[in-house]
Amino acid sequence: MTSRASTPDFARVATGRPAVDQPSGDTVDTMCRNITILRGLQPSATTEEIEAAARQYIRKVSGVQGTSAATSTAFERAVTTVAMATTALLAELPPRQQPPTTIPPLRRPEVAARIEARARSAR
Repeated sequence: MTSRASTPDFARVATGRPAVDQPSGDTVDTMCRNITILRGLQPSATTEEIEAAARQYIRKVSGVQGTSAATSTAFERAVTTVAMATTALLAELPPRQQPPTTIPPLRRPEVAARIEARARSAR
């Protein structure tokens, strides 16, 4: 038998029950302001955008900003798991009535320029 902390609780998520319960029984319905909405983007969210959102989420919940030999394997496995779950979720949800109000970071010109500058300096 595996512990609840060591495996994702997919069954609970699939039932539609809240993923996080507060002592009062209320659910947490706020989101980290650094994670942008990917559902409803035109064109659809890319693999890179989904992975970036998963990476940001895992950084936030784990408190790990940079990986080390001790955290790298678990961190990357979690990123992969969250990215796969996000991809499946986006594929199953109905279309949004309106597009998201914010642009994902990888679509912002200033972020794209920073990424390109880093790539050029690494060459």
